[in-house]
Amino acid sequence: MSASPTPPVDPALSTGSRSGLTGTAPANLFRPLSDPEQITTAPDWQPASAQPAWRRDFPIDVPEDHYVERREFMKFMVLTSFAFTVGQFWIAAQAWLRRRRADPAATRLGAIADVPVGTARTFSYPTAHDPCILARTGERTFVAYGQRCTHLSCAVVPDVQAGVIRCPCHDGVFDLATGRPLAGPPRRPLSLVRLEVTDDTIYATGIEERTS
Repeated sequence: MSASPTPPVDPALSTGSRSGLTGTAPANLFRPLSDPEQITTAPDWQPASAQPAWRRDFPIDVPEDHYVERREFMKFMVLTSFAFTVGQFWIAAQAWLRRRRADPAATRLGAIADVPVGTARTFSYPTAHDPCILARTGERTFVAYGQRCTHLSCAVVPDVQAGVIRCPCHDGVFDLATGRPLAGPPRRPLSLVRLEVTDDTIYATGIEERTS
């Protein structure tokens, strides 16, 4: 039985450089596919020959420009997330250190008789650079706070008769009994100075920075 004749091969579809590949054809038979990510497009859509010299020197690649914008946005989001994460760890570390830090030594503020009912006085605690206020609201009732306003650190002034502490800089008002803000810009309470009364003597025994 004789073999069937081999059909003729179109010379245009057979090249030496592409031999051995199934379904091969010369590369010049196919039109190159355009990649939109690699096309530079002028804003006015005119051909390059019609563009001014400055535009030919600085072509605008629209798809690539969008890609760069996405990349920069993702970089911004990653860096921002990292910054927030570091900030949270820093806040947690500071809170832990404050809890671990020993209270300052007890400091004598004076005798009960030195602060009549309805009056207030200033003192420094725990260092000479930390101004505080002491107010006597009853026969055996005393309150003490840091004197720096929690808004912009202005010196606050107690009004014992009205039961408030006022900030003269921006009309902030704090409750004398708790040190918490009542009106104005402040949002955080004054730092609380812990007191102890022993043998008719008033002592400051610690200070507490509060956030709410």
